Amino acid sequence: MNDLRIRRIAAAATDDGRLKVTVTQLWYLTRTYSGAWGPTPAHGIRPLVRWLLALPLALPLFLWSAFSDGLWATLTGAAALAVVGTAALAKRRTPGRAGGSLITPAESRFRQLMDDRWRSTYGRLPPGVVDDGPRAPAVRESPVGRPAAVILCTDHAVAVFLRVNGIPARLRARLVEAEPAAAHEALVDVPGRLPVVVLHDASALGALLAPLLRLAHPDRVVLDAGLPVTAVRNRRGAVHRVSAAPPVDADDLCAVAGLSDEDAAWLSDGYWSPLAAVPPSRLESVVTAAVERALTARPGALGAADGFLTWPAGEPTPAGTTSRTKGAPAG
Repeated sequence: MNDLRIRRIAAAATDDGRLKVTVTQLWYLTRTYSGAWGPTPAHGIRPLVRWLLALPLALPLFLWSAFSDGLWATLTGAAALAVVGTAALAKRRTPGRAGGSLITPAESRFRQLMDDRWRSTYGRLPPGVVDDGPRAPAVRESPVGRPAAVILCTDHAVAVFLRVNGIPARLRARLVEAEPAAAHEALVDVPGRLPVVVLHDASALGALLAPLLRLAHPDRVVLDAGLPVTAVRNRRGAVHRVSAAPPVDADDLCAVAGLSDEDAAWLSDGYWSPLAAVPPSRLESVVTAAVERALTARPGALGAADGFLTWPAGEPTPAGTTSRTKGAPAG
């Protein structure tokens, strides 16, 4: 983390001043390391269980050996010692471990760096970078007289990015920001004739969002332009994170979202990848293409994977970063 590197990455992210980006987007682009690991199941047998099984078997053998003579005494004594030795030397129980992820520097540390040290030195954030934190002032969105489409965005940083660059107004689209669980309610006041472009992370809830919206609104065009799992699951340099939310069943992801078994297993293990980590210029082009496609689509004509085709197989890894995923399912 040095100011020259941050300025260089910020200039590239803003396309030399053409775009504005958020602090969250800059954090992902300037990270020096990111890694994730899946859950580890517990191994071994608890000591109490081992001895509750071993002692009732070993004690009669010891008694038989004590009151016997000759070969029987030797055999039963050896058997008793074998039972006790097996219980004593059995593999100790290793408790299970939840999955997790690590990004360096941490988001809180990076925000502190931008808010305190950078502002105190330069007076403001790097050129073209806007604050999207909880204490940042709300960004005024350019008014759209008669919107032709709706952009449903589940990522706050991406929603701020769209607003500050005037992308919804340019596309004559109404921007609706909502968590995946509240997406249905957020569309209640939106005219039903308007097509909806869904932007989401590569996550279990994100993958289910568009298919469920299509079921709830069969007469509405719903185009899934969210980040697909196939674009990030095996790509070196992608940001992989692990959710603490309850897992989603892999079979449900296959049946409802039309995912492959490998992608569904990856998501059901808690892995996800943030939409805000996509390079801003690429994000702009995807949203533009998705809205234009939604305006010409007909209800029921879009499949579960439609919209994913607008994403490439991968994006370049930011210079100087390292990304690693541990414990991911084979695929």
